[in-house]
Order: sequence, then C-alpha cells, then structure tokens
Amino acid sequence: MTLSIETYKITNRFPVEERFGLTQQIRRSVVSIPSNIAEGSGRRSEKEFRYFLSVAYGSACELETQLIIAEKNGYLGEENFKILTKEIFEIQKMTFAIFNSN
Repeated sequence: MTLSIETYKITNRFPVEERFGLTQQIRRSVVSIPSNIAEGSGRRSEKEFRYFLSVAYGSACELETQLIIAEKNGYLGEENFKILTKEIFEIQKMTFAIFNSN
C-alpha cells in the first residue's frame, strides 16, 4: 500500500491533460495490486488465492510499463522512476514467492 500512496503523490504532479489518461491508468494499476492480494487472501481456496496473486502480479507489470511511458514522456523524473520501479520489483518478487509457495 506504500507504493499506492507514493504513486498517488507523484501522479498529482502529472500534467492536467493526463488526468483522465495515463494518470488514471497508473492509479488503477497501483490500487489493483494490494486490492487483489487482499481479495485473494480472503478466498476459501488456494486456487482462488493463486488466481488473485497472478492478477496482482500482472497489475505490477502493467504499472511498470505505464511508469516507463510516463518517464519517457517527461512526466516522471528519473529519481522517482527508480524509487517506484524498485518497489514494484520487490512486490513482484514477493508475489511470485507467495504464488510458488502455495
């Protein structure tokens, strides 16, 4: 959830014309990660939990791609890009590890 909070703060500085474009897509992706992990952990079967972990992992990959686009368009500075992508990588590793342990 820390990644979500940081991402919201950073995207507040994106251009106004991106409010309903890239900004919204980034925010949906970042919220989807912890939301799907939480939903999956509340499910009754391992199969369902693994499914939601997979969706969360996919959202992390989607977020990474969107941040690359934002950085290449000059909306996201290199330092913030590095911070966010490092956190995404850690989430991907943890999600993958949980997925493989179940």
